[in-house]
Amino acid sequence: MYKQFSGHTVLKGVSLTLRKGEVHAIVGGNGAGKSTLMKIITGLYKADNGAIKIKGETAAFASPSEAHLHGIYLVPQEPLIFPNMSVAENIMIGLPEKKPLLMQRIRKIIKRLGWNLDINRMAVSLSIAEQQLVEIVRGITREADILILDEPTSTLTFGEIDSLFKTIKQLTAEGLGVFYITHRFSEIFSLAQTVSVLRDGVISDRGPAAEFSYERLIAGLMPESTVCKKEDTFMNVPVHSYAEKDILVVDQLSGKRFENISFRLKSGEILGIAGVVGAGRTELAEAIFGLSKASGGTICLDGVLINSLSIRRRINKGLVYVPEDRSLHGVFSMASIQANISSAVLHRMKGLLFPLQKEREMAAKYSEMLKVKATSIDQELSELSGGNQQKVVLSKYLAAEPNVIILDEPTRGIDANARRDIYRIIAELKTKGLAVILISSDIEEIERLSDRVLVMHEGKKVEILPKEEVTADRITSLAFGTSGGIL
Repeated sequence: MYKQFSGHTVLKGVSLTLRKGEVHAIVGGNGAGKSTLMKIITGLYKADNGAIKIKGETAAFASPSEAHLHGIYLVPQEPLIFPNMSVAENIMIGLPEKKPLLMQRIRKIIKRLGWNLDINRMAVSLSIAEQQLVEIVRGITREADILILDEPTSTLTFGEIDSLFKTIKQLTAEGLGVFYITHRFSEIFSLAQTVSVLRDGVISDRGPAAEFSYERLIAGLMPESTVCKKEDTFMNVPVHSYAEKDILVVDQLSGKRFENISFRLKSGEILGIAGVVGAGRTELAEAIFGLSKASGGTICLDGVLINSLSIRRRINKGLVYVPEDRSLHGVFSMASIQANISSAVLHRMKGLLFPLQKEREMAAKYSEMLKVKATSIDQELSELSGGNQQKVVLSKYLAAEPNVIILDEPTRGIDANARRDIYRIIAELKTKGLAVILISSDIEEIERLSDRVLVMHEGKKVEILPKEEVTADRITSLAFGTSGGIL
């Protein structure tokens, strides 16, 4: 299976086999290609090359509904439940059969699985675990032969996980095949018969689960050596050139999907935050910036408690956040480069209109500083490449003259040249004394740029590594919960 997006190859000849009654675990780091592969299998994406065979017959899906007709059903990490509908209505949606017959069939399925689930109950009252059960019943009601479970235990309690595992084992005993995507190695050894490790769009290792160890899984996840290839990219980033003063102190901070996170950040320091998808990195950043509300703990910026401050006041105090999803949170795609760069500081100007000349000078200054490639600062942002759009987002927040900048996946989806420019900018920010929080799924990026690395796993801080202990294998082991006391 092959797949490209905007010239970037995401899948590079991936082949998988699922047998009847088998749990096939798929493990891989962030950006390895797991989600893309599953979206092709379920008809959300079309492969550029390659084929899907079901029971020996070649199949091609233009939509998820076509995949359902061929017996494939995806249970997503976040269940897609309509809260103002009943359990039965959620399960039956899109099915052509008459309601009385469907209700009868659903009750038989639930009874067969031994669940105590009232199908007349409103979905708004369901727990996450119960919502997942509804998704599974949806798949079985659609006569699925293949279930794809994407991180199904990420938000479940131990008791709910045990119940889910019993269900999976019962279904596979009846002949259902399961692709099981997980970052939890212990689940692989509890459930799976076969393991495939994805790394950078290829299968780096595969085989019977009984033949795998934690060490072999980690080895399959480790990136291939790219020191020679990327040496020039990182060579100018200074290290250990930060002040003694703490500019940001986060103490026992808790919020959505993370808890009790503490760290101190100094002016001129780069703190990397590493972890797999679902570790809580972005949620932590959003709470620090004020996009979401912390449920506990404190955030002090330059000695001032900022928990109660609005985002605008946090920006005025010197804290900015460059988000991972720039199209959703970072830019105004239909506006000019100039308008985007000035948007974060418009509120500081008196009067109704931002002085046009000052706005143009600011936009020109930061466009030149960050080497934005454009015909002029009047060019519409949507006309720029992804890398140049990212530079405009950085310009927008640098125009606010921050003391602390949070960069969430700053090089995601950009080419090698733009990546090199972003690294140059990060190095310059550090040299000028800005404190940087760098969230990245690129382990080498974290390893080479950071002065220290905070590793998160399932919403908790596992460890903060000093520079001399920051290695790709150490970060990977901690991020997947295979050392540091978390499994």
